[in-house]
Order: sequence, then structure tokens, then C-alpha cells
Amino acid sequence: MGTRRRGRGEDHQSLSSEPLLPPDKRDSPEEEARSDTSNIALLFLLYLLQGIPLGLTAAVPMILLNRGASYKQQAEFSFVYWPFSLKLLWAPIVDSCFAARFGRRKTWLIPTQYLLGLFMLILSTCVDSLLGEGTPNVPLLTVIFFCLNFLAATQDIAVDGWALTMLKRSNVGHASTCNSVGQTAGYFLGYVLFMALESADFCNTYLRSVPEPEGIFTLAGFLYFWGIVFLVTTTLVGFFKSEKKRDDEEEHDLGVGESYQLLWTILKLPSIKTIICVLLTCRVGFAACDAVTGLKLVERGVPKEKLALIAVPLVPLQIILPLVISKYTAGPRPMDVYVKAIPYRLFMGLVAALMVWVTPYFTSDGSPPFIYYVGVVLVYAVHQVSVYSMFVAVMAFFAQVSDPAVGGTYMTLLNTVANLGGNWPSTLALWGVDSLTWRTCEGGTLNGDSCVGNELKKLCTDAGGVCNTEVDGYYVESFFCVILGLLWLTCWGKRTIRRVQGLGDQAWQVIPKKTAQS
Repeated sequence: MGTRRRGRGEDHQSLSSEPLLPPDKRDSPEEEARSDTSNIALLFLLYLLQGIPLGLTAAVPMILLNRGASYKQQAEFSFVYWPFSLKLLWAPIVDSCFAARFGRRKTWLIPTQYLLGLFMLILSTCVDSLLGEGTPNVPLLTVIFFCLNFLAATQDIAVDGWALTMLKRSNVGHASTCNSVGQTAGYFLGYVLFMALESADFCNTYLRSVPEPEGIFTLAGFLYFWGIVFLVTTTLVGFFKSEKKRDDEEEHDLGVGESYQLLWTILKLPSIKTIICVLLTCRVGFAACDAVTGLKLVERGVPKEKLALIAVPLVPLQIILPLVISKYTAGPRPMDVYVKAIPYRLFMGLVAALMVWVTPYFTSDGSPPFIYYVGVVLVYAVHQVSVYSMFVAVMAFFAQVSDPAVGGTYMTLLNTVANLGGNWPSTLALWGVDSLTWRTCEGGTLNGDSCVGNELKKLCTDAGGVCNTEVDGYYVESFFCVILGLLWLTCWGKRTIRRVQGLGDQAWQVIPKKTAQS
């Protein structure tokens, strides 16, 4: 349950202030915005393309579940999300190594997007066999989608850097809007739209007059379409969009070695070591809810395309929530909101487990009724309030403590650690579901035998029995995670967060400021 989001920081140096011009020489804000319309549109398109592989990555676990993949295999596939949590490892190389004649950002953007397009075209020819019914090739799928997300993360680094120099100084604020709106739109196309168009039931109900056995798009066809879009778009950008240095731009370049040395200097700060421990452990209590709930709902009979469409009514909420919550995190103690939100988010983990438990009562006669979906949307909406409260609060805290002298690198480091702190518990939660589940075969020649795992389940079925679940590992994990989260909060987390928040600016500075006496 919950939307998988990645924390983001800027992988570049801050720009110098814009020189003041006489009033009669300055363009009006409207004229400034109009002059950058084409650049804003291009940035939106690049971020939209970045969201496509992320959306497709989110759709694959739902397909794997229907093809008989176990939760351990789902855990294996979850490693594909890790590149965005590890991109700091190669971001200094992307920022520092480039061909000046071709362009600082285009050096990486053009090859990366061509590779993304080619990967999608090649994958479209074999994805059906990789997703074979009952025997999906999860290791190879993991490698391929890991590479896709690695390329998308590299594209993200390049586009983030280009955004600050492509737009005029007065329009740089539009870059974050292009990022959030464009990537959300791409994720929507790659996940929600694909899941709807791939579903035969959805297409036959809403889009066709004559029913057909398949949806409008298959995964292979969708990959092929976007592979062509990537190749065409990249070619147009490569030929027709030049990378020019802005008049007021003064880039301060660091070499690869200097960039990694800077990261090491930041990591040695005692305050950073403490906040890293907090960020890497704070989301353990939410792991079962965030990673497993959606898959369990599909397993219990909720159509995967309708579960994906639940995200649509939540979009306005996801836009409004950060604006509302930011009013409470703008002060000197933003992490107070973070701490207060944790118990509510833990409680929503129990509510999510209850929602999964009652689902079979609504799906016994087929697709759940409308009132069930209303309930699911309400649960998701309340859950999102706690999720965004923590997200906005921690982003405000990062902005508050980051040393302005190295702000971009500092923010990227903190965002990377925060992202990693959400990924490893999710992977572990998926891995543990099967181990904590107990199923027995009832009837047939294997009556009373264990049927945990796809192979034993098939043997039970072939022997004329029915594999019944006696203990579902998801419920065990949900309860255990909530208890662990409460212990973390009361015994260590709350006091540590408040102590770290109370540290002075000096504790976060990479290079201490000189005192007045010196």
C-alpha cells in the first residue's frame, strides 16, 4: 500500500545570483515565461519519458502475481527500484565527465535515452516468454528492469542539471513543476493507463462494443510503442536542441575525485552519521503495509487494473497535501510533524491488513461492489496524509540543515539515504511473506502435507487436493512491523530525532565558518 516515491535532490551546484538590470531593461514575468515556453515543454517531455519505465516497473509485480510468482520472487524483482536509491554513487561522474563540444548534459542524455529505447524494443520481443505462465523468468526480468531504471536514474541526473541552465534565471522555479508533473504523468501512463488497456475486462466493459479475449495493449506492444517514442524523441532533441550556456551562468565544476572527496567529508560529520541511522531504520514499521498490501488485494480478487485506477481520485489529494502540510513544517522544528505522523501511519498498517482480510467477503461473487472501492479509496487517502506529512517534513528538514556551500551534493546524499531506507525494508518484507506463511493440502493423496510454494501447491492440486492457507505471513508481518515501529519510536527514534533537530548549524557544516576573532 502507498505510492512508491523516490526522494530527490539536485545533483549540481547552485547558480550565482542574477545581475540586476535597470527596470526599463527587464522583461515582465509574463514575457519571461513566454520566452521559455518551448524549454518548459521540453523539460516536461523529458521528465514524462523518465516516468514511463518507472510506471512499467510498478506494473510488472501485478503481472507476475497473476503468472504464479512467489513473494520471494517479488522480493527479488523489487531490487529493480534500487538504482534511484543509489544514483549518488555515479552522479559525480555524470556531472564531471562530458564532451564540451556536444554539451555537458546531452553527453549523457542522448546515449542514455537511445539505450532506453533500444532496451524497450528488444524487451518487447521476448517479454512474453520471460513472463511465462507459472514459470516467469524473474532473475532475467530483474536484471533487465534494473538496467532500465539505472538508465532512467542516469537520465534524471542529466535532466536535473540541464533544467537549471536551460531555463532563464527567473524561470528556474518552473523546473521543479516540470519534474513533479512530468514524472507523475509518465508514471500514470506507464502504470495506470497500461494496466487499464492491458485488461480485457476493462476494455470490453468500457472501450469495446464487441468483447475480445485480450486488452488493447499487451506488455510487448506497450514496450514497442514507447521504445519507438524514445528513439524518435531523442533523435529530435539531439539534432534540434542545442545546449547553450546562459549569460548569467557561472558553473563551478568539481572533478570526479573532488566530488567523491566532498561526499566523504559530509559522511564523516557526527550529525550526518546519526541522521543516516534514523533514515535507514525509520520505515521498518511500514514495510509490510507499503510493499505487500497491494499485491495481497490482487491475490484476494481485486482486479489489478481497478486497483491501479484507484490512484486517479487520489491525484488532487497528492497535489493539495504538500501545500497544506508545508504550513506546519515551515518553522524551525519541521521534524515534530514527522514524529507525530509516525503513530498514525503505523495504525494505518493495521487498517490495511484489516482491509485485506475483509476483501474475500466482497469478491466471493466476482468483482467487488462500488461501495468496496469507496472504502479502499478512503483508506488510501487517510494513509496518504501520514505519508505526505512525513515526506514534506523530512524534505523541509533536509533543506534546513544542508550546508549552503555544498547544498546540491548535501541534499542528494540525504535524499539517497532516505530512499534507501524505504527500499531495503520493502524487499525484506516481500522476501519474508512466504517464509511466515503456512499452507496444507486438504483432500487427495497428499492430504495433510505442506503446500507452501508454487511447486508444492501444484503437486497438491495435481493430486486432487486443495491448498488451504492456515497462517498468512502478511498478517504476521503486519503485526510484527507495527510492534517494531512502536518500539523504534518510543525507545530510540523520537528522542534521537528531537536531539538531532536541536543541533546548531555548526553541526551540519562541512567547512566550519570562521569566527569573528579569527
